[in-house]
Amino acid sequence: MEERAKLNAMEAKLALAKKMLSRMREELSNLERLLESSAEITQEDMELLVKPIDKDGEEVLAPAGENTVVEGVFDGQNMIGSDGRQYIVPPNYASKSKLVEGDILKLTIQPNGTFLYKQIGPIERQRSTGTLTKDEITGDWKALANGKKYALLSAAVSYHKGEAGDEVVILMPKAAPSKWAAVENIVKREI
Repeated sequence: MEERAKLNAMEAKLALAKKMLSRMREELSNLERLLESSAEITQEDMELLVKPIDKDGEEVLAPAGENTVVEGVFDGQNMIGSDGRQYIVPPNYASKSKLVEGDILKLTIQPNGTFLYKQIGPIERQRSTGTLTKDEITGDWKALANGKKYALLSAAVSYHKGEAGDEVVILMPKAAPSKWAAVENIVKREI
């Protein structure tokens, strides 16, 4: 079982690495064509081709009018992009889509700054039931299932109107260890 979990994690990393290499090859090819071109580039051409963007407090040039696409892995709360950066996934989207730790996501950053997420590679899931608990100090929601505690997104618990002690149906990776689980449903406890 643990061997299969390692294999799934390695397969996800390998698939992401292949996509990164493919993107790099494409960008290098475009760069070669640009450098080999004998055409003169005017200031007006430059403004149509590239735009300044702020990246970590430093202004750099990026292709104008193009969406930026980043693929990455969902870690339970955020997406870790193929560029090594962490991107915040809206909790409502993650809850509604029932994203599970290990899912592959695609983030499209539009020229106006809008972030659009899409799940492109769901990891194999397993379903379990447990008890909904709330940490009195931090206010964090957890599911106690199979002798383990899984962190839950507050947005998912709020959507299902969960309360401590309710029965919670969760989704988590089938063959990989995880700290997080997605809420599939909540069954109210009888009073």
